[in-house]
Amino acid sequence: MPPVTFPGRINVVERPDQAEKALDYLAMQPVVGFDTETRPSFRKGQTNIVSLMQISTPDRCFLFRLNKIGFGGRLKEFIENRAITKIGLSLKDDFFMLHKITPFEPGGFVELQHLVKEYNITDGSLQKIYGILFGQRISKSQRLSNWEAAELTPAQQAYAAIDAWACLRIYTRLTDHSFNPADSPFIVPNP
Repeated sequence: MPPVTFPGRINVVERPDQAEKALDYLAMQPVVGFDTETRPSFRKGQTNIVSLMQISTPDRCFLFRLNKIGFGGRLKEFIENRAITKIGLSLKDDFFMLHKITPFEPGGFVELQHLVKEYNITDGSLQKIYGILFGQRISKSQRLSNWEAAELTPAQQAYAAIDAWACLRIYTRLTDHSFNPADSPFIVPNP
């Protein structure tokens, strides 16, 4: 399958003033894609806190560097806002890690792993779901990179943006009813 490329603009948010502008824009969006990244730990028993939160529209992705700006104030309010639909995958894991920073009540979230089951898609990985729906491959080569680096590389930025944007794109494809499971060669029929 051909690789996926993010078609929009990526904004890295590292300062409070940038976060305010990003959240002003995102507050006007009815639906966004969501994901987080955490610096990997290669020591047994050691975990890190979330370094990056990605929130994407169809043509723009904001990479909130939580290791620089924290997770509170308006960003926390946005995550708790039930009026804005936020689409993610494996949200339980994201929420568990974010709760290590601060308590919050997630609002308006849709878990793709539950939604795809309604379309006979049994695999819950973002790569496989995206491949089934769009015939393209999401690279995971940056997954274990250092998300707390002084600066995110262009490859890290693209990877992070694609993960949040792909969630939104999958949701849109399924809810606009343009995907018919019977037409997909990848769907395993129910017995």
